[in-house]
Amino acid sequence: RIYYLSLEFYMGRTLQNTMVNLGLQNACDEAIYQLGLDLEELEEIEEDAGLGNGGLGRLAACFLDSMATLGLAAYGYGIRYEFGIFNQKIVNGWQVEEADDWLRYGNPWEKARPEYMLPVHFYGRVEHTPDGVKWLDTQVVLAMPYDTPVPGYKNNTVNTMRLWSAKAPNDFKLQDFNVGDYIEAVLDRNLAENISRVLYPNDNFFEGKELRLKQEYFVVAATLQDIIRRFKSSKFGCRDPVRTCFETFPDKVAIQLNDTHPALSIPELMRILVDVEKVDWDKAWEITKKTCAYTNHTVLPEALERWPVSMFEKLLPRHLEIIYAINQRHLDHVAALFPGDVDRLRRMSVIEEGDCKRINMAHLCVIGSHAVNGVARIHSEIVKQSVFKDFYELEPEKFQNKTNGITPRRWLLLCNPGLADTIVEKIGEEFLTDLSQLKKLLPLVNDEAFIRDVAKVKQENKLKFSAFLEKEYKVKINPSSMFDVHVKRIHEYKRQLLNCLHVITLYNRIKRDPAKAFVPRTVMIGGKAAPGYHMAKLIIKLVTSIGDVVNHDPVVGDRLKVIFLENYRVSLAEKVIPAADLSQQISTAGTEASGTGNMKFMLNGALTIGTMDGANVEMAEEAGAENLFIFGLRVEDVEALDRKGYNAREYYDRLPELKQAVDQISSGFFSPKEPDCFKDVVNMLMHHDRFKVFADYEAYVQCQAQVDQLYRNPKGWTKKVIRNIACSGKFSSDRTITEYAREIWGVEPSDLQIPPPNIPRD
Repeated sequence: RIYYLSLEFYMGRTLQNTMVNLGLQNACDEAIYQLGLDLEELEEIEEDAGLGNGGLGRLAACFLDSMATLGLAAYGYGIRYEFGIFNQKIVNGWQVEEADDWLRYGNPWEKARPEYMLPVHFYGRVEHTPDGVKWLDTQVVLAMPYDTPVPGYKNNTVNTMRLWSAKAPNDFKLQDFNVGDYIEAVLDRNLAENISRVLYPNDNFFEGKELRLKQEYFVVAATLQDIIRRFKSSKFGCRDPVRTCFETFPDKVAIQLNDTHPALSIPELMRILVDVEKVDWDKAWEITKKTCAYTNHTVLPEALERWPVSMFEKLLPRHLEIIYAINQRHLDHVAALFPGDVDRLRRMSVIEEGDCKRINMAHLCVIGSHAVNGVARIHSEIVKQSVFKDFYELEPEKFQNKTNGITPRRWLLLCNPGLADTIVEKIGEEFLTDLSQLKKLLPLVNDEAFIRDVAKVKQENKLKFSAFLEKEYKVKINPSSMFDVHVKRIHEYKRQLLNCLHVITLYNRIKRDPAKAFVPRTVMIGGKAAPGYHMAKLIIKLVTSIGDVVNHDPVVGDRLKVIFLENYRVSLAEKVIPAADLSQQISTAGTEASGTGNMKFMLNGALTIGTMDGANVEMAEEAGAENLFIFGLRVEDVEALDRKGYNAREYYDRLPELKQAVDQISSGFFSPKEPDCFKDVVNMLMHHDRFKVFADYEAYVQCQAQVDQLYRNPKGWTKKVIRNIACSGKFSSDRTITEYAREIWGVEPSDLQIPPPNIPRD
């Protein structure tokens, strides 16, 4: 069995996905229509399950879909947050957060399983006794499982996502002899139940809060008990009434760690094997390593989890001892191979010395796993050459690449039925479970009728999205303009600011020469900023402020519009992506581990403007670089510029259009009521921009001019679109999961349809 452990599952809505995967959509559509109802209207009522921040959480959701579709015995395990990612409101151009009370009206897709409730222990003390180690005087929180079905695509397989909810035991705070205040004690149950209250809203940023560490241990401890219970009760190849030998554990169980968030699985499995099951240390360590595998999702240093030892000491004292023991053995091994190399020992230790001793969770994961993977080829190389260089030198065979993918069921069939139908007409339906078959569209790249059909579907999607924007947000846009879309979490490394500078440049060019013919654009930028991320929130304010100026300038007319897409989430992605013409993927080379939005746009008939970063590199390789708009510094160039020293002023002084744009932001041209509103943005760009926005400005603006030029030639544009769609097959999560299954988990996917429940089994 495969266990995919993640603190995030960004599932979105479930109704339409369930109908699609069960092959019931047309039947339901018809039945609902006959009742005088509109299915689409019904679908809009469902809340998103927003139990994730962005890429990492959505990847987990796509993986669940693919694992079920490939017939794997796989379980997703996570936390049933009472409040998911906040709802974003824009007030006076600023982001305001609102609690996401997604369970307010109940959740029809989940089933509580109180019969499988499990205890999770915190705090306490450790006693070393003659008959083993005891973890005593702990506080207990109960983990209540809620199961959500995960249907495969038309194969009658239904897997399970099990999410844990925290519950106080009935004697909570009443165990203490003669509790004075019974009422107070019952009210204090909230303290235990807060563990599953809310998702931490940080994307690519580590915030060392105790509640977050509790969440991480909570999901791990509950899940591992479940895994071991299932292993012991399984009679397969075992004559004992209850399985007590753990020799076969790694053959029966694979645990995949989605980033370091569930890293405590490693010491927790050791604790169970050594302290509870009395397996000797070396055997337990061998079992643990063969069972666990770790996926790295980022190389940004501020995102790496480094927990203070003092917090562990208090919350998980036994796990701290186990981590020390793991580290000691690891360092002894390194010291034997590299005698006298003390700096290497310091670099490779799980414990970071310093003013505050910390536990490096990534190092723990690398040491405690049999496989470590990055999520795109370029990222996996960076992982080996820089982040985990020392570890790669020690065990090169451990390091792999598994380029991310997306499920074509949700991200084509469900969100873009028009395009899906157009493709089905030409090559049949098989591509939905074997996306590489889209290659069959390549011969049609010059087929006039097909070109027309693809362009027509895009235009219909744009009209539909325009109507949605007008209805929901009262903004009127020109549906024949180029839809230039930049949607993802707001972060400096994703460089929404580079997009802003381009928009300002376009605006200035229109103002300078209003009579000239410009390609009309609607620039849409969307995404949430972490509530504590000051710069990200300022970036949103800048986008809305630029919009206020540009959208109300009569000289500009409908040649340029800037829209901030409020509350970007899975269900909004399903609407905007099929309508996009241009997809912006413009992170500084070497910072975006993979990206998956890039793949969704490619599959849905948008062209990409992007840097050679993450999976963009492989998209360019699949489709041909000439079919993407690639610009800017490569990883090597960024490194060279770092060695030389990046000087923003050099670009500012040399490029008049850049200077004008920066001066306008700085002078209050876009914030007349508060002239120094954006001084922090300008100061960052000029003096401490880690992501080198100015260094790519010139190439970006030139590349955007090439985009305009091609857009003037609709047939040439659509041909490139068709080539992109035809070459997007590699980016199915079915391919990704097949690679994980064969190369990490040691299982073989199956495309067999199991018999439906109404047909009796042999």
